[in-house]
Amino acid sequence: MSDPVYPLIPRDPASGLPMLVTRLECPESGVTLEGRFSLGWIARLDREQLEFVGLFVRSRGNVQRMASELGVAYNTVRARLDEVVEALSAPEPAAVLPSSRKPGSERLEVLERLRRRELSVAEALTLLGREPGPEVPGEG
Repeated sequence: MSDPVYPLIPRDPASGLPMLVTRLECPESGVTLEGRFSLGWIARLDREQLEFVGLFVRSRGNVQRMASELGVAYNTVRARLDEVVEALSAPEPAAVLPSSRKPGSERLEVLERLRRRELSVAEALTLLGREPGPEVPGEG
């Protein structure tokens, strides 16, 4: 029985930075390549956006068909497509070593990821060292 194959995770769930591929393997031939390989434009997208792009290609770019398949409004699909375009257009953040970060920059990075909807509120609170609860102080 072969090992399971997991879906690609293009971005580090903790930092939001692009993942780096260090090993490629062909299970049929056994050929293995090791090194440092970029995921390219794929690393700019989160898993949900990557799935959306797959559906977009399978639908041959027909937004109306996508809306029908997803059971959502045309404008909802257009908005998600705009988010993908924005993610692909944004400059790629350079990998930053923790020791070179300015004080507070990690907190700002988490808040920025929350703003871009890359994190849920609960995930952001966890990364900020706070326990997610039923109510966040100051939001009620």
